[in-house]
Amino acid sequence: MGYTANDIRNICLLGHGGDGKSALCESMLFTTKAITRLGKRSDGTTVSDFDDEEKKRQYTISSSIIPVEYNKCKLNVIDNPGYFDFAGQIVQSLRVSDAGLICVTAKSGIGVGTEKGWKSLEKAKLPVMFYISKLDEEHANYFGVLDSLRSTFGTMIIPLSFPILKGEEAVGIVDVVTKKAYDVSGKEIPVPADANDKIESYMAELSEQVAETDEALMEKFFAEEPFTPEELLAGVKAGIRDRLIAPVFCGCAVNGLGTANLMGNLVKFAPNPLEGKPMVQVDDEGKESEFKIDPKGSPMAFVFSTMADQYGKNSYFKVISGDVEDTMTFVNARTGDSEKLGNMFFPRGKDNTKTSKVCCGDIGVFTKLASVHTGDTLGLAGKTAVIKGMNYDEPMYRMAIYAKIKGTEDKIAAGLVKLNEEDASFWYGNDPETKELIIAGAGDMQLSVLMAKLASKYKVEAVLKPAKIAYRETIKKKVEIHGRHKKQSGGHGQFGDVYIRFEPQSESEEMIFSDETVGGCVPKNFIPSVEKGLRSCVNKGVLAGYPVVFLKATLYFGSYHPVDSSDMAFQTAAGIAYKEGLPTAGPTLLEPIGELKVYVPDANMGDIIGDLNKRRGRVMGMNPDPENPGDQVVEAEVPMGEMSSYSIDLRAMTQGRGRYSLKFIRYEEVPQMNQAKIIEDAKKEAEEE
Repeated sequence: MGYTANDIRNICLLGHGGDGKSALCESMLFTTKAITRLGKRSDGTTVSDFDDEEKKRQYTISSSIIPVEYNKCKLNVIDNPGYFDFAGQIVQSLRVSDAGLICVTAKSGIGVGTEKGWKSLEKAKLPVMFYISKLDEEHANYFGVLDSLRSTFGTMIIPLSFPILKGEEAVGIVDVVTKKAYDVSGKEIPVPADANDKIESYMAELSEQVAETDEALMEKFFAEEPFTPEELLAGVKAGIRDRLIAPVFCGCAVNGLGTANLMGNLVKFAPNPLEGKPMVQVDDEGKESEFKIDPKGSPMAFVFSTMADQYGKNSYFKVISGDVEDTMTFVNARTGDSEKLGNMFFPRGKDNTKTSKVCCGDIGVFTKLASVHTGDTLGLAGKTAVIKGMNYDEPMYRMAIYAKIKGTEDKIAAGLVKLNEEDASFWYGNDPETKELIIAGAGDMQLSVLMAKLASKYKVEAVLKPAKIAYRETIKKKVEIHGRHKKQSGGHGQFGDVYIRFEPQSESEEMIFSDETVGGCVPKNFIPSVEKGLRSCVNKGVLAGYPVVFLKATLYFGSYHPVDSSDMAFQTAAGIAYKEGLPTAGPTLLEPIGELKVYVPDANMGDIIGDLNKRRGRVMGMNPDPENPGDQVVEAEVPMGEMSSYSIDLRAMTQGRGRYSLKFIRYEEVPQMNQAKIIEDAKKEAEEE
């Protein structure tokens, strides 16, 4: 059927891995008869987890759109990954969602994913709702989880449904607002006598929050006058939209308990796209302003996700102005290119249903728009705003990527280009110092999936290795050295003779060359040859072959032969002086030092500081995190060579709650006890090459 923006609800599903998000999507589809049987993740038959890697690993990797039609409305449920390595998908989903629904199991309760979901919605300023799942599990405790939600997130947490228990078994649910009860099949049943007290208690809390939404309702509340059903409905909806109320629903996806009630409440209370938070547009000067969704505006679409399959590229979009029709030709605001829309579909997991029109506020998918990327805005020529692009967390887990079979490096690079179109949250590029191809992501799981996709989609195998560290070498003492190159082999010979002073300096990383010769002992035309010879040597130090920095070389004496001296002879003589002089000048290794900021809960501070000490880090300060009460920011300076596994280690120490940033600031001398291993490893590597 045809929908308008008023009939659309775009809901972002969040929560910890394994908390029942994909199962809830299956239950919604089954309840509305969109599918004939419930899919199972263990069988690889769920609608939302359709990618081969998702089936193999049995967890969600990419967000998927699950449209559900209920009560003449269309719920676009966006199922998101629960594992934190794939948080980039959530960034994209939140940009087109009008509310979030966080899944929490009745057995396990609040997890790290629950907290992260709450923070994501808080940062995005989107309404938050909770769904307590898996009521059928042994030791399920709905009321215990409800209490922990309230103690963690405050008084805005209000249950709008709760289970009817027979012993420990959930046999039905009660809707607090309508004061009706339903069994597992969704059929209305009498409200149990012992549920009435709970209904009254929850309704009193709800009424108090509803009163906050409107002055007239506040007056009614203080006068102890009951709200009319219309006032209550409007008040709950406004309270959710304004983040004054975070409703709690419940159910069991396996037997369908509460699924119809949840969908009915989402239709009634979740904001439609016109009531949702405005998007952000950017003008030519980079100034940001609000962009409100307008059904009567010039047709426009925002591309929030990209996926590639065997048929080509799929660009998932939300219509943010007017209605989009497949006969239109759009202009890409980023590139200025024209795009004939042609093939346009409604997505449902991996299946697409062809359509000629997508209404304002709805979600669709374009196929085969080759130059369109995630974050692009498309619209009619001269009538297109530029919507702000995606802002992902900086990827901190760095690895070097090598071809398993030599000669396939170009195929790896081409594959990474395609994968980066699908997942812009990872970064890749060549390190000019170490000559390695570097890939950076949120963690090892993300990079593992990318390697698997390179093999399965682009038929090229790659291996990950720890990225090399760009060490440096320098000297600590001043030395004077004589370098002579003399070779006679019939005819013209070769002769170059130099006296060079090597000493440390602090003005520049680059070598400073100085000429102090007098009386023409080295002819002026050969002095650049000496400098050239030295500059070709400083790229390889005498300890471990790393570039030499903070070096001053002074040519102070020398001699020449009127026939045998040449540019090459003096270059060679300078090289001899370098190789003989630097080992006697107190050579030492320098390592890159990074400025580290770690954001962690108070409870993890001891572990974090102890771990930084093991990594030779220096803690510079600790301050409360201004954005997250109860968290601390630890500032430290730490050798970057000690940080290769920090993403994984920090996740283990904080159960995924911690995050960090690391930026290079300077080079410092490596402690003598640590130099031997670095030198040994560098020599081994040179031998292998």
